[in-house]
Amino acid sequence: MVSTNVKDIAVRTLSGDDTTLGALAGDRAVLLVNVASKCGLTPQYTGLVELQKTYGERGFTVVGFPCNQFMGQEPGTAEEIQEFCAVTYGVDFPLLAKADVNGEDRHPLYTALVQTPAADGSAGDVQWNFEKFLIGRDGAVAGRFRPTVTPDAAELVAAIEAQL
Repeated sequence: MVSTNVKDIAVRTLSGDDTTLGALAGDRAVLLVNVASKCGLTPQYTGLVELQKTYGERGFTVVGFPCNQFMGQEPGTAEEIQEFCAVTYGVDFPLLAKADVNGEDRHPLYTALVQTPAADGSAGDVQWNFEKFLIGRDGAVAGRFRPTVTPDAAELVAAIEAQL
């Protein structure tokens, strides 16, 4: 697990404001998800909204991180992404500015996150859209869940509950 407090790493909101996860989420546990609007996994937004509704009042928030690195499946502008998420899925959790999660231009937040292994023990690059990183209230990475792990998966729900 990464020992860095990833909540201290600078990020930009979808509306263009500079902040950190710590400033955005406070002492809440965070599920950071690289999202895309035109992916076969996009319906996972429904489950992410449900997680937010279920656990939001208990000190938890989902944060979406739009990324266009996987077959160009997040091509929209910030405004288009915001409108799509709000209108199509009722997203009311924070969204960050679109950025890279892999490669030379990888966002510094993901440079720290990808050091964390998933359940199978593998670390490294994000595999696809909707890969999830659970960050504890203390800013330490508490778990990594590959894209096929749905928001309602027992192992993800248990990990979230353990952070609350």
